[in-house]
Amino acid sequence: MEPASTAEPSAQLLSIVDRLVAEVRPGTRSQARLDSALDKDLGLDSLARVELLARIEQAFGVRLPDDLLGSAETPRDLLRAVAAGTPAGGGDALDQAQWEAPAPVEEGKPEHATTLVEVLQWHARRHPERPHVFFQRSASDTDTFSYGQLLATAREVAAGLRGIGVAPGQCVALMLPTGLEFFQSFYGILLAGAVPVPIYPPTRPGQIEDHLRRQAGILQNCEAVALISFDAARLVARILSGLVPSLREVTTPEELRDAGRGAAPAADHRGHAGEIAFIQYTSGSTGNPKGVTLDHGNLLANIRAWGQAVALTPADVVVSWLPLYHDMGLIGAWLGSLYHACPLVLMSPLDFLARPERWLWAIHQHRGTVTAAPNFAFELCLRHLDPARLQGLDLSSWRYAANGAEPVAAETLARFTAAFHPYGFRAEALAPVYGLAECSVGLAVSPPGRGPLIDRVQREALAAGSALPAAPDDINALQLVACGLPLPEHEVRIVDDGGAELPPRRVGRLEFRGPSATRGYYRNAEASAKLIRDGWLDSGDLAYLADGDIFITGRIKDMIIRGGRNLYPYELEEAVGGIPGVRRGCVAVFGVPVAGQGTEKLVVVAETRETRAAAREELVRRINGLTVDLLGTPPDDVVLAPLHAVLKTSSGKIRRAATREIYCGEGFAGGGRALWLQVVRLGLAGFRQGAVASIRRSGELLYGAYAWSIYGLLAPPAAAGILLLPDPALRWRFAHAIARTCVRLCGVRLQVDGLEHWPPQAGVLVANHASYVDSIVLAATLPQPVAFVAKQELAAHPLAGPLLRRLGAAFVERFDARQGVDDVRRLADVAGTRSLFFFAEGTFTRQKGLRPFRLGAFQIAVQNRLAVTPVVLAGTRDVLRDESWLPRCGAVRVSIGAPIAPAGEGWQAALQLRDATRAAILRDCGEPDLDGTP
Repeated sequence: MEPASTAEPSAQLLSIVDRLVAEVRPGTRSQARLDSALDKDLGLDSLARVELLARIEQAFGVRLPDDLLGSAETPRDLLRAVAAGTPAGGGDALDQAQWEAPAPVEEGKPEHATTLVEVLQWHARRHPERPHVFFQRSASDTDTFSYGQLLATAREVAAGLRGIGVAPGQCVALMLPTGLEFFQSFYGILLAGAVPVPIYPPTRPGQIEDHLRRQAGILQNCEAVALISFDAARLVARILSGLVPSLREVTTPEELRDAGRGAAPAADHRGHAGEIAFIQYTSGSTGNPKGVTLDHGNLLANIRAWGQAVALTPADVVVSWLPLYHDMGLIGAWLGSLYHACPLVLMSPLDFLARPERWLWAIHQHRGTVTAAPNFAFELCLRHLDPARLQGLDLSSWRYAANGAEPVAAETLARFTAAFHPYGFRAEALAPVYGLAECSVGLAVSPPGRGPLIDRVQREALAAGSALPAAPDDINALQLVACGLPLPEHEVRIVDDGGAELPPRRVGRLEFRGPSATRGYYRNAEASAKLIRDGWLDSGDLAYLADGDIFITGRIKDMIIRGGRNLYPYELEEAVGGIPGVRRGCVAVFGVPVAGQGTEKLVVVAETRETRAAAREELVRRINGLTVDLLGTPPDDVVLAPLHAVLKTSSGKIRRAATREIYCGEGFAGGGRALWLQVVRLGLAGFRQGAVASIRRSGELLYGAYAWSIYGLLAPPAAAGILLLPDPALRWRFAHAIARTCVRLCGVRLQVDGLEHWPPQAGVLVANHASYVDSIVLAATLPQPVAFVAKQELAAHPLAGPLLRRLGAAFVERFDARQGVDDVRRLADVAGTRSLFFFAEGTFTRQKGLRPFRLGAFQIAVQNRLAVTPVVLAGTRDVLRDESWLPRCGAVRVSIGAPIAPAGEGWQAALQLRDATRAAILRDCGEPDLDGTP
């Protein structure tokens, strides 16, 4: 690069800008001027400007101001900053001194709190002086905020809101940058009984008016009566008065606190679990806003489940730069740390983008243990960090690095681990996660300490809907990253377009349910009806399950995830279609993953008849500017395509996925004939995939009907034999023969291992429980009679009760504690005469995973000094899952493990025996651990 001393600074700076624009938007001829708008004229979004500032600093040997990323509008602003910049290396890092974390609290957690207000009150009563937030305003300036200060200042805001007439249940919009004022205002709204509605603030002063116009749809939908913002935005916000009739007040946190200090004391509004806690509008929801309604119960369920899944304790330190208007930063980082009493070290998102190393130095300085960030953030650390700025960096305290909010790239994980291993970072700390606003924030997390789980699958098979493992030498294999296991008390399933559940490794729609799930979208019944079906919520994502882990393969939604922000194409397509020279209704907007960047690029394909070079450049410029106006970010690529390039359905709807496939393949330069051939090929491929799916589904239905017919034919003679045969041993042999016949005729591939471990005398056998077919498989497998221990409810069943009694079953009470003790004593007397068979989980569900074990079987074993024989069932859940009546053909394995003898007597011996037996079954069952005990 030409040294600054041999060229005019302005010419060199503009040359740097032109080169970057050419890289970001290949094929575009950029002739930047000093007053060109960085976003509208040149198409440089926030991430591109990060790269631009880094190149300018390197070329001119200066360190630019930290706030330049958010304030610079033109190259002229950059030139002024270069002239005023400090020499490189000066004032470069945060204070790198080690930091002493607050002492862990001893009072536990607010487990009985039902609202966020009760959570804050609980902490403020017990440790009001305990630091809650450490906000880094700059490299050398950190503000500390305690639980007591948060409650006190939030009460002042609440009083100010009551003073301007805000009533309980009304919505108050919150448009503030990351900072302590956001916390005060959010809780102040809750204490006043109103509903916070966070919306993202403009990143640069020049965007305020356009930004507020874009937010009018959200403010109209929630009928906000007040907007809390900063001074500059408040002065411009009066333009909203005609667009949002409900909006009566535009104010600031300082004004509310000043007014609240003089107000008469009022009680905090505590609310209840089912009351709306806040409304989370999906990013970019401007045309048809979708506000996710989250009540206090949803949020606390998610916070508690997340904390349990990642073993969060007050000894953890959470470090975050995530914006507070986004659910990952608001709920995952802030509210999660508030609930679990973890110190939160917070910095501005713009500070992170401008100096990514600050995130890592904050982890070093504060001994951070838990963070969360989108995939692009890890890429940004790789692309823009200077090793000279990392000397002395220690990341050994970092135990959980959650990667989510956008698709997770296997390549990013591998490169990040390799790059930062010399600084103490451990690969097992990386934890891909998955969530969405409709589930509060988190739905699936990777277990702590496991590290990333990568699945290599066959490319062609995945395109056809099956995630088949690829051979080690398959160079075309796709690498997909596991996003973890569902949170405790949450369930997921994969279904086809008809709503039928699919088996493992089959791609379909990901649906979920659980206590964190939203009740729907605020004042949007149509969208809510599409979201929820039979109690299950549609994530809008395509995925498959393998060994309980979720693997995301794509999105049904047309949402584009770019830099951790969700963008929606509809409004932009309509607006671009209105530009003279662009064919209306012939515009497609979509996202394309970019290798090595960890995010998606935004692509606009617009049909035009225009052929003149100057006119086409003007069209690109106008599309670029319009995209900035509507979405707040420029497109990465604008393609002016020939007629009929944008594919449509027969009803005229834009086929974005098909158009994206052409863009990623041969492109649009070949003219009409090549495009026609591409359309035919895409159509044939879609027909083929649809036909394969229909044939597969028909085969599954036929097999299900066949399996039930076999069961229906064998069940009557089986019942008759069990009820009529006089000898217990003969009854068992008859049931054994019928069960084996049923398994064979149904085509179930049954594998039995470990028969040599069968106890020679009466003993205790313990198995996992996964399906209704477990009993049939065991009856077909076990070589000798056993007494199944069954729940008391089955004893009263008119058919199951007599059959189980004739087979020697013993019944126990699950819910009456005193009766349960008597049952254990009674079974202990039986244990010496015949083998007892326990399903130690007590029940089964549709969700994969081994649940906690009940103690009864192990107390009996210890009392009688009997060894416990573990029995592992694998595959039965996939043959017939709970809540489903469609059996599937599959492989089932029964493994009988080596007996485990009790080590001593009494309570501790029973606990040790339980844990050893459960560990043996967990190792071999192929399902995740759902115990939830840290």
